[in-house]
Amino acid sequence: MLIPLLIFIIVIVAVFTFLVRTYNQIVITRNNVDKSFSNIDVILKQRADEVPNLVEVVKATALYENTTLKELVKLRAQYFQTEKTNDKVKIAGEIDRKFQSFLVSIENYPELKATQSFLNLQKRLTDLENMISDRREYFNESVNLYNTGIQVFPDMIFALMMNYKKMEVLNFSEKEKEFKNIEL
Repeated sequence: MLIPLLIFIIVIVAVFTFLVRTYNQIVITRNNVDKSFSNIDVILKQRADEVPNLVEVVKATALYENTTLKELVKLRAQYFQTEKTNDKVKIAGEIDRKFQSFLVSIENYPELKATQSFLNLQKRLTDLENMISDRREYFNESVNLYNTGIQVFPDMIFALMMNYKKMEVLNFSEKEKEFKNIEL
């Protein structure tokens, strides 16, 4: 009678320990994703804050395609209004595409490239892009660990019960990565 009771208690303790460990691991990896995105979010906000400066420099120096500038301003507003990490990741990717388009188009405006304000802004944007690149790697690794943690068996059962969803990595195409190497 005592042995079955002891076995039952051991099984209950083992299951409870497993559930606590699984829950804690998922929470730790989710918090790590949040922390790593907070680190990159600061830089993404700084880059978005440069959009009005970009608009002013271009307005003052050359007539540029208004649609691109308007789209950048609109994306900037969307970035600051959204709360969800996955939505911010998507908007940041769209801002990158617009910046890449802008930088390629600048080659048609030699008088713009020669102004000191544009050169200062270009340096600031390059510095921000380098910081984003550094933090993106850490963020993506955190997201990968989290996604793996909620998809492996048997942890995925617990993750489903807690309604944990897959997160998106901050990913840019090879073409979008190339613009950083363009000398203006």
